[in-house]
Amino acid sequence: MNQAAFDCLCVALNPAIDHSLSIPHFAAGKVNRVAAEESRPAGKGVNVGVAVARAGFRVAVSGFLGEDNAGSFESLFRKYAVVDECVRIAGATRTGIKITDPANQTTTDINFPGAEPTADDVAGLRERIANLDARWAVLAGSLPPGVPVSIYAELTADLMRRGTRVAVDTSDRPLQFAIAAKPSVIKPNIHELEAITGRSLKTRADVLKTARELVQGGIECVIVSMGAEGALFVTAAEALLAVPPQLLIRTTVGAGDAMVAGWIAASLRGLPLEKAARLATAFSLAAIDVSPRDEPRSYFPCIQITQP
Repeated sequence: MNQAAFDCLCVALNPAIDHSLSIPHFAAGKVNRVAAEESRPAGKGVNVGVAVARAGFRVAVSGFLGEDNAGSFESLFRKYAVVDECVRIAGATRTGIKITDPANQTTTDINFPGAEPTADDVAGLRERIANLDARWAVLAGSLPPGVPVSIYAELTADLMRRGTRVAVDTSDRPLQFAIAAKPSVIKPNIHELEAITGRSLKTRADVLKTARELVQGGIECVIVSMGAEGALFVTAAEALLAVPPQLLIRTTVGAGDAMVAGWIAASLRGLPLEKAARLATAFSLAAIDVSPRDEPRSYFPCIQITQP
């Protein structure tokens, strides 16, 4: 491939405006009082794209945005010099409600369905992506109503034929289909890995065995996030466990997206697995820390890298 126009293309098919509520000691079925609230444009592909752009790389985001409330996304993209290649569709981009309980360190997600793109919208998106040249592509998030479950697999195959490396961060059937197209990287959490394999992964050895099987099937790297226990990074040559320090957590929202962004940044810098795992974990820590540090690398001394 000649010099790519972008370092990273992020595809966000079902973005959302996240309305986050902080409710200490949140209790379902009871009256709860909101301590703080925030509303921001988000969605996995959007989050990854902005984080990679903030790390100094050339980023484009494509996907679907509802015409009725695209303004907040447009402002976000301008702020971080992200190139907006999104297709506008009729209606409004969905809202996602996230209830964070800082006292119990939990987050409750309430996800609305997205606006449904037409067949012409989907065709327009495919055409846009076909005309974008990037070193990496990240296909992330759920699918809006009416979009074929095979779309990530089809986009993966198309992009990789053109020499673009592809990372997929989704779940359930879209992830199962995408795996068959053998993307460069996948990043399920442990529950998503259980769901697509039909296995109960009770031990780290179970997770490692399953990740190795996926690598043997043709995926370059499998990253499995396991919450406070850390994340496994598995390739054909080696496997590493990155364990984060204990922190006061502001929120767990966006931790996985930040990990993907850190991995992409590491790959674009040509880092080996150990340094890539450390940087990916550092990005994730910066996303959840109650007192986030400006430079993710400042978390490096706190991150333990071991053989699983």
